[in-house]
Amino acid sequence: MQISRLFDLINYQIANFDKEDALAQKINGQWKKYSSRDLKTIVDNLSLAFLKSGIHQDDKVAIISNNRPEWNFIDLALQQIGAISVPMYPTISADDYNYIFNHAEVKKVFVGDEEILEKAKEASKNMDVQIFSFDKISGCDYWEDFMLSGESGNIAELDSIKETIKTDDLFTIIYTSGTTGRPKGVMLTHGNVIHNLFAIEDRIIVSKGIGKALSFLPLCHIYERTGSFCFLYMGISIYYAENMETIGDNLKEIQPHVFNTVPRLLEKVYDKIVSKGYELTGVKKSLFFWALNLGLKYEPNKDQGAWYNFQLKMANKIIFSKWREALGGNIMQINSGASALQARLARVFWAAQIPVCEGYGLTETSPVISASICNHKDIRIGMVGKLVKDVEVKIAADGEILAKGPNIMQGYYKQPELTAEVLEPDGWFHTGDIGELDKDNYLKITDRKKEMFKTSGGKYIAPQPMENKYKESPVIEQVIVVGENKNYPAALIVPSLQGLKDWCKHKDIPYTSDEEMLKKPEILDKFQKDIDELNKYFGKWEQVKKFKVLNAQWGVDTGELTPTMKLKRKVIHQKFAKEIEELYK
Repeated sequence: MQISRLFDLINYQIANFDKEDALAQKINGQWKKYSSRDLKTIVDNLSLAFLKSGIHQDDKVAIISNNRPEWNFIDLALQQIGAISVPMYPTISADDYNYIFNHAEVKKVFVGDEEILEKAKEASKNMDVQIFSFDKISGCDYWEDFMLSGESGNIAELDSIKETIKTDDLFTIIYTSGTTGRPKGVMLTHGNVIHNLFAIEDRIIVSKGIGKALSFLPLCHIYERTGSFCFLYMGISIYYAENMETIGDNLKEIQPHVFNTVPRLLEKVYDKIVSKGYELTGVKKSLFFWALNLGLKYEPNKDQGAWYNFQLKMANKIIFSKWREALGGNIMQINSGASALQARLARVFWAAQIPVCEGYGLTETSPVISASICNHKDIRIGMVGKLVKDVEVKIAADGEILAKGPNIMQGYYKQPELTAEVLEPDGWFHTGDIGELDKDNYLKITDRKKEMFKTSGGKYIAPQPMENKYKESPVIEQVIVVGENKNYPAALIVPSLQGLKDWCKHKDIPYTSDEEMLKKPEILDKFQKDIDELNKYFGKWEQVKKFKVLNAQWGVDTGELTPTMKLKRKVIHQKFAKEIEELYK
């Protein structure tokens, strides 16, 4: 059957796979599974309930929740009647909720839990907005009661409305978190995302109809949302992690074949593995770091000779097999996106027979522009994959990546002047990223255009690749390179407290309090040595000359990071202006 709207995926899955576990979530220790047919029944009843409640084509409904099947139910139900979903991060402020509710003219809001409910109530004061919850909360309308109100609806009426929905119709407005200023509402059509499903189908090597995916990245981000539509299309069961802390346990019990992630989570997995390696003693410790060093030298598409191959085979049997077990034992593919992946992590995971595939795109591109081909011959470490079908890329004179294709957004909602800044009349979209495209259409990202700066000596500094490199230190959690109009680059460092504790344990240094440890000369010397070692990868004018280790952790809730873990540079510069100034005294 033809898929011309995203909700067509429901009937497509029933016709081709008819799964018992299309979606699943863990409730009170048990996995509750929804079949493909359950999905259809629930979504149809919700669509009818929306119609009965007065929601019609082009009306806006917000979804604010952590990942769970109800998220998908509401999303698909709105699509079937031509209403527009406005997904939002649970972690943003009530002030941001209020801005989006007003800007999008939201009529109903679906929230996940009580904490989100309180923020939504605060944000919607003096507004005519009805709020429903996915958890059963006293005093709040419950989503299931709302769904049941649609059971008496006219299914023939719904079917006739569905027929009027076109491929080019808007189905969502996604407000980008943004590293500066107010969020912008990205308008995406069914066709934008459907292009992505077909374009990345051959980049997913998991078997259709029988694979499982673990989902934990926020569904309100287009990366995970398009991924979920892709899994529905390919008949891959979606199991939602309980929360970010249970991912390890959920991997072991679900034994998924694929999941989407961001580099920071892979970095944490790697750091945790290395931390456990430090705890080993004697021969076991020697074997662990022997295998790790082999992995760090790995080249997927290069034969390094019989001796290296033999050693790697033994390392996989003795050491790396345990890594695969920790991920459930069935992983065929991990998709990494949203920011740059350290090349050393890609090498070591591929060496351990855990294929990590990078992709590239933005909310405005639905999101995929390029994606890795998941085999040893075609993977390119350090690149974000090969352009997908029907997407064109050209590199502007200043190095900016421009993209064109059926995946490009319609524009920013109610902001034509901002749309005109990034979208040319002939369809070329300005990504804001600096990069290179090789003769085989493989793409490499080198920096964000707006993040580059000049020192007082007139030298350009690209901070992002530098920061990515410095984070290879096990004692560095986050780092920002500064120095615009100054005579040298400097850095603010957020320490990895767990990495620091592991290093102290390894060096037999008693760990007291974080505050006290970060003042100790031997600890500061460790940071200096790591920075000095990593500085060697950069030109003399780029190297960090001074740094300050902060006794602070940066997060989404404290404002220094976007929900996809990107640095909010303007916020950091404002909050730590005094510390930055001291670096130049």
